[in-house]
Amino acid sequence: MAVRKAESLHYSIGLLGISAGSLLLAVHFYSIPRAAPVIPSTALGVLLLILSSLLAYAGIRRSQRDASLFLSLCLTISVFWCGYGVVFILEGQGVLNDTGDFRNALVPGLVTFTLALLIVAVVGFLSREVILALIASAVSLASAHEVAMRYSTSFGSSAVACNYMIVCLVGGYFALGRIVYFLSKEKIALPGTDLAKNKAHEQLQPTSGSVNHFAVFGVILNLLSASVFGCRLLGVTSKLFIGQVPWLWAAGVYQIGVCVLSYRAMDVLMATFFGFTSILKFAGGYCLLYPVWQTEEPSFPTPFLVVFSILFAVLALFLTLKSLADGLYLLFYVAYCIALACRPKGFFEGGPQGVDVAIFVASAVMALIHLYNVKAGTKIPIGQGVVKALLARSSFLKLREGADLHAPYLGYSKYADAEVLGYACSVLASFAITVTGDPQAPLATVVIPWVVVAGGILKFLGGSVAFARGKTLESSAFILYAVMWIIWGLARYGGLYGTTRSFHTAVGIIAFMLFNGFIVFCTLFLNITWFFYSLTFLLIAVSFLLDAVGALPVGYDIAATIIFGLVSFYCFLSALCSSVFEGSCLPMGRPLVQLSGVGGGMTKCLHLPARKASSVKRIADILKSGGTCGIPTDTVYVLVAACNRPDAVEKAHRSKRQAQERPMSLWISSLKQLEPAKHLFSPLLWDFMEAAWPSPISLVVPRGAWVDFLGMKDSAKYVGTPQSIAIRIPDCSVTTHLIDLVGPIVVTSANPTGEADTTHHNQVYAKLGDKVDAVLCDGPSPENIASTVVDCTKIDSGNIGFFRVGIIPKSQVLQILEQVQKKHSPVPGSGTGTPKSQEEHPNHSHAVRNGVGTAAPVHSAGGNHTRL
Repeated sequence: MAVRKAESLHYSIGLLGISAGSLLLAVHFYSIPRAAPVIPSTALGVLLLILSSLLAYAGIRRSQRDASLFLSLCLTISVFWCGYGVVFILEGQGVLNDTGDFRNALVPGLVTFTLALLIVAVVGFLSREVILALIASAVSLASAHEVAMRYSTSFGSSAVACNYMIVCLVGGYFALGRIVYFLSKEKIALPGTDLAKNKAHEQLQPTSGSVNHFAVFGVILNLLSASVFGCRLLGVTSKLFIGQVPWLWAAGVYQIGVCVLSYRAMDVLMATFFGFTSILKFAGGYCLLYPVWQTEEPSFPTPFLVVFSILFAVLALFLTLKSLADGLYLLFYVAYCIALACRPKGFFEGGPQGVDVAIFVASAVMALIHLYNVKAGTKIPIGQGVVKALLARSSFLKLREGADLHAPYLGYSKYADAEVLGYACSVLASFAITVTGDPQAPLATVVIPWVVVAGGILKFLGGSVAFARGKTLESSAFILYAVMWIIWGLARYGGLYGTTRSFHTAVGIIAFMLFNGFIVFCTLFLNITWFFYSLTFLLIAVSFLLDAVGALPVGYDIAATIIFGLVSFYCFLSALCSSVFEGSCLPMGRPLVQLSGVGGGMTKCLHLPARKASSVKRIADILKSGGTCGIPTDTVYVLVAACNRPDAVEKAHRSKRQAQERPMSLWISSLKQLEPAKHLFSPLLWDFMEAAWPSPISLVVPRGAWVDFLGMKDSAKYVGTPQSIAIRIPDCSVTTHLIDLVGPIVVTSANPTGEADTTHHNQVYAKLGDKVDAVLCDGPSPENIASTVVDCTKIDSGNIGFFRVGIIPKSQVLQILEQVQKKHSPVPGSGTGTPKSQEEHPNHSHAVRNGVGTAAPVHSAGGNHTRL
């Protein structure tokens, strides 16, 4: 029910946001014949930007649950109004002064969204999502009418306003339907407003594997950028100028978002493709902006664009393994980069603009195919599996498939691997600076789009995703290099390499070299390829330093950048191969320095996400087979073994290298697991255990014959002491479900004796990776406070003791005991009042540490403990 309400909320926010924006535009177009507009252009633009952010939020939040047409509609209108709003702001601020400037600025975007929303409307009608189809078709018609209005006065603005009013009416109908639905307690639903039926229809659509539902929107963004230059070639617009920059940069910003979301959808190839195309969009906008402060149009380095075309070609080759149509689609961008390389003025020449027209048509076709295939039961064939079938006969290349396709690294599975994009950005940035520029404005035409954007911003993105994957060293290197490219690029672009500032520049570069030296040292323990990757970047930093002090040998900088570019290209190919093929087609190599304990368990220890029931079942199978595993709890991570596997209990004890005074504890999922031995516990103790659990409270109970029911045999000596055993039912659903599958387990803290508690699955991997068979990964521990350990060995006399007061306060434990005692007849002379508490417990050998079975010094009940 909560999920359905959340879906309804995001759906409603999206449609009402579209209705609100349409109402603003309707008022605007109705007031055009007036002398003064009702809504000033600047105010209208700001409001559209706010609504575009709201639509992007609603679409992305809804996308986390299903692949509805609503996602494509919301994001498409969001980017439409983002660019549209900025154009209105430029017009309101007087930037678009010349005759026809406002029309030339608006038309490329209007043409794009007329077609894009028409595609959404067609698929919506075919999939019977009438409300979304009506909204998409109305906005499409409004855009088409506005294009006609800009070129002919016979088309009045009232036609545009009428279409936007239709959107308002449809949105109002939906809002009314949802209000009636909730007021009637889900008994009355107006046609088209019942989201439960829509979701049921979507769930009937067959899906295979992980699907990137954002790919459609990414292709639509390619439509937008191609339209800006294609309209100029076809004569639809009369010139290229600053007014069209909002469309290009809006598409670039949104496409970076799509790149991240595609990595979230585990689609490495399309995510990398969208990262590449965002660079081209930012570069195109930069070129249109460049003449504002320079008299000449920018030119571009041929080596860079040739390398970019090679990267696109390699990516197209790998994407062909997934989809033949998508691979062929990328070839248009190979041709585009070649066309830019062949024309010195790049985006302003007719050749690249002709390829833009082809990209516009191809993108429209691909958007229709992808959107239809997501929604329809029958699919349009795009060549999925054609090349895969050919490779199936090869014994050398084997595609990665099944559950291991996106195997998590260090337990992280939230994102796919973004190292492919990080390496590609290194290639682009290095080859972009191989061409010398004007000494008065060095590399001014290439630094911003190719170095700052590609080598800086996109590399930041790759480093951030790598960090989310758990690759700390790789992400640190990517982010450091991104900072270097950005600072060096802006300093070079701003002309800060003068003689008066060379010393300060040199000091800054030396600081970066020291940081990179630490990266180089760390890569000794990673692999050979990363060592050369970081070492060759050090060569580039040296060239920057020599250039700053005026001592750069001729050709050294070109040689350093080419070497770094070639090493980065090998890393790019290796990362692509490892994400697509099994085995090591292009290996990264072994560490140059191998230390004992470093990287332990990298190939042996499984890392399984705790949110999946299949992962818990797999951990249970490992425990039943005699393995030991690290698992999350309601406090810290622990090392566990099945009680009925004495060999596993002994193995867990050995892995900790514990002494006899450091015993392990016993965990169960419910008292039913001790039911056969219930008669061996006192009634008061049994009822107290029943009332206290599940919780982060460990109860130290007398050892007895009941231990024999657990099947530990000779290994029972490792659990508890000869006098007592600590038992607990954890307040963690994952842990209790695992114990339900396995039976009672023995538990010890997942860290070597004497070290701090383990509060993240990565720490289990680092500390015990070569000593455990698997780790159930659930991120950071939920609490940073120790569990409470209670001595119940004398509970029948009314006394309990506290070895440690942790997350559960002493008063709460005493209150639980008092409630239990009231159920029993009072013992003569003992009374039924508050039980006696041992404020300072004597030093018992069965004291437990941190609630997970390792010994600790005895503390006073009121001691301040911060460890779990």
